[in-house]
Formats: sequence, C-alpha cells, structure tokens
Amino acid sequence: MAFAFPFAAIVGQDEMKLAMMIAAVDPAIGGVLVFGDRGTGKSTAVRALAALLPPMKAVVGCRWGCDPDDAQPRCEDCARLKGGGRARSHTVPVPVVDLPLGATEDRVVGALDLERALTQGVKAFEPGLLARAHRGFLYVDEVNLLEDHLVDLLIDVAASGENVVEREGLSVRHPARFVLVGSGNPEEGELRPQLLDRFGLAVEVRTPREIAQRVEVVKRRDAFERDPVAFREHWAGDEARLRRRIVAARKRLPEVEVGDAALTRAAGLCLALGTDGLRGELTLIRAARALAALDGEAGIGDAQLRRVAGPALRHRLRRDPLDETDASARVERAAAELFGA
Repeated sequence: MAFAFPFAAIVGQDEMKLAMMIAAVDPAIGGVLVFGDRGTGKSTAVRALAALLPPMKAVVGCRWGCDPDDAQPRCEDCARLKGGGRARSHTVPVPVVDLPLGATEDRVVGALDLERALTQGVKAFEPGLLARAHRGFLYVDEVNLLEDHLVDLLIDVAASGENVVEREGLSVRHPARFVLVGSGNPEEGELRPQLLDRFGLAVEVRTPREIAQRVEVVKRRDAFERDPVAFREHWAGDEARLRRRIVAARKRLPEVEVGDAALTRAAGLCLALGTDGLRGELTLIRAARALAALDGEAGIGDAQLRRVAGPALRHRLRRDPLDETDASARVERAAAELFGA
C-alpha cells in the first residue's frame, strides 16, 4: 500500500500550501498552477492534500461518483438510480488523477469499450481520466509541455464542468468538475495564455536557500521513506487539525461577508495592475473569502486580500516592456501602495 507524505510535514513552500488549501475549501476558484524548480515538492503537495481531505460521499453505482446530496441528478446514472427518491451512498477517497503528457484524446475523454463491443456486440462507454477526476484533483505535471489539442480539451471542460463525447456512434455527457493542478518549470517553455487564464491561483516555488531548511527537508523525507507508517503516525495530530480547519472552513464559507469596501479594494488593485477583464477581481474575492473562512473570520479584510493578491493576480498581468520588474514584485508593490507598507 502506498502512503502519501503528510501535508503538514511539508517544509516551507507556504504560498503553495495555502493556495492548495484555498482550492480545497472552494474548488470553484479554478485550480492551482505551480511553477518553479524541480524537486521542490509540487507533486508531493497535491497527493498529500488529497490524502488529508476527509472521504467524500458518492452515489453507489454511479460511474462518475456524483454527490448524493445534489438536489438535481447531474448524470444519467444518478437519474436512473435515484428514480425520484434518494440513492444509496458510500464514502470514497478524494481522487487524484495524473494526466500524462503523452496521453491520447480517447484516454482523456473516454471512448468506446472495445472489449464489450467485440465480445458482446454492445456499444458501451469506457470512462476516461476526466471522469475519474470528477470531484477530485486532475494533476498535470509539466503542464507547459502539454499538447495543444489536450489543452483545448481542458479549457472546454474546465469552463463547463462537463465532458461531452460524440464518436463511434456514442453520445455521452457526464459531469467533470475537478480542481485542476498544473506544475512545471518555466525554463522549459511558457504556458498558453488561454490555459493560463483558466487557473484561479498561480504560485511560484523555489529551492530553499537556507541550510537549516534544506537539512529539515532531507531529514523528514528520509524518515518517511524508512518508515512511512511511523512517520505518518507522528504527524497524525497536525494532519487532523488541518483537516478540521478545512472542513470547518467549507461550512463557514457561505456565511463569510463580502462588503463593498472589500470589493472596492479588489477592483482598485486590479485597476492599478492593469489586469485584463474581471476574472482577476472575481478570483481575488473568492480566494480572500476562502482564506477568511480558513482564518475563522466573519468577513473579508485587507489582510486576506493582500495575502492572496500574488497568487490570484500575478499570472494575469500584461507584460510591460518599460518595466523589467517580475510579476510578483509588481503585485507586491501595488498592494503596498493600496494597503500600506
């Protein structure tokens, strides 16, 4: 049995961990893009967060694992199983699905089940990776190297929350709502603007520069690999506290107040940075609201807006040929001018 490294045991990388927790509280934010050096714990953090989250309820017999608490059936399976009543449910782990760079389109969206077609003469749909990722995490390593046709697919599904397959005489439509997590090294190529804009939050990770932190990373990883069971038991208390914090934040989220003052602050920051469209403001407010829920606050304040400004806005800035400052510094500078040093 494979054990995930405890989320609470990850050393440093505070911005990445916070962004992933925010996405876990409010998946509608649109996923997390993690760019940075190799070997900095990007994929470890994704799997650790999924293992941290409590199991989710799913409809028994539904191929997509739909939520039994949804008032309206979102797929044909649920409509058939509920039959006007309440379907049976069970608990399943939150899925984490890897999308390989070389995956075919059929593997991603699903295709005709050839075995059943040949042996039984029946046209049946074999679900793909998007179906498996429903209500969980879809992880794409080296997302900046993903082929264009798969990028187009992800953009469509991320926007609609639904996967539509029309091929080989099949017509299938099923829900595909997931937290998209992409990671990559910017030195190996840039991400297409259309997909970049679909990520709610973007964080940068760097190799630790302090000796003490590097030593602690190696010590914890070595201890985990030598005895994963004992290591996880050692961190079980911290994991339980984080889990309770996320669960409580999910319940508190609808009650967090978003006042006009916070909306004005968000709009002013985006205007000062010259972000295109209004997606920046929407993401900034959603991320700040999720952070306020995590912090146990009743409403959004400057503290939350400033803390999530970088992840929410740095990847939405236009390039200024007259300003060589990187995006993170530009956001920090604008936030300091608006909120105070």
